Amino acid sequence: MRSVKFILAAGAASLMSTAVFAADMPIAPPPQMYAPPPVEDFGGWYLRGDIGFSNQRVKNIEMGDGRNASLLSLQQTTAFDTAGIFQLGVGYQFNNWFRGDITGQYRGNSNFKGTDHVTFPSSGLVGTGVNNYNATKSEWVVMANGYVDLGTWWCVTPFVGAGVGMARVNIGNYTDNGAINVGSAGGVPFIGGPFPSYASAPAASKWNFAWALHTGLAYKVNPAMTVELGYSYMNLGDGQTGPVSTYDGFTRGVAMQFKDITSHDLKLGVRWNLDSPPAYAPPPPLIRKG
Repeated sequence: MRSVKFILAAGAASLMSTAVFAADMPIAPPPQMYAPPPVEDFGGWYLRGDIGFSNQRVKNIEMGDGRNASLLSLQQTTAFDTAGIFQLGVGYQFNNWFRGDITGQYRGNSNFKGTDHVTFPSSGLVGTGVNNYNATKSEWVVMANGYVDLGTWWCVTPFVGAGVGMARVNIGNYTDNGAINVGSAGGVPFIGGPFPSYASAPAASKWNFAWALHTGLAYKVNPAMTVELGYSYMNLGDGQTGPVSTYDGFTRGVAMQFKDITSHDLKLGVRWNLDSPPAYAPPPPLIRKG
């Protein structure tokens, strides 16, 4: 009986000592869950830069005094060489489908060539003539643009947009080399020519209202950078030379007008998001003290 009591007493002592030892041990903190702040898919300022090239057209060119209206016939062909486009801008992403920016664009010198084949009456003369035009053209364009992003698939976002602004069109190096053939004079048949002609004009600039339509694809490389391939149709308004002078120095006092200049532009650009979220590093592993 005494041995049983001894065993029970020893067991109770052992349980008490184990409880006291457990109370002295440090309690491990609960596991911490890493949860970075939520990242929005939109919002924030951005910078942009673009380069590209133009494919330009002009409706027609004519003297500013309206003398083209007196021609019996006019056949005209015109063409611009491709020129470089350089653009910088700043914008804001309002939400995940709408953004806007303001851009400044320099459109480099483009060589112009044109030819007129005309039939004309002038001071009792009826004849034909040809004019061969040469010039250069460049522009500065400032424009406010708005874009609608149409959804994102595999980091690619198609978009459409439009813009309005001002274009400063500069026409320089204008020359006109031509020839005239006279067919009759005062109703009497007369064959004469070709008589050579030459005219030139100093450079001049003109500010116009300009507008554009945009479309393209944007690829989000990372939260801070987006690459964009875009197309724009631009209407740049009219351009004009300085007063036209003939080869002998006679100044007509009127300019040559370049009417309704348009362009199909292709550009490659980059947008840098100035408000991209920071990258959070995972916390270090917890080390328990024994």
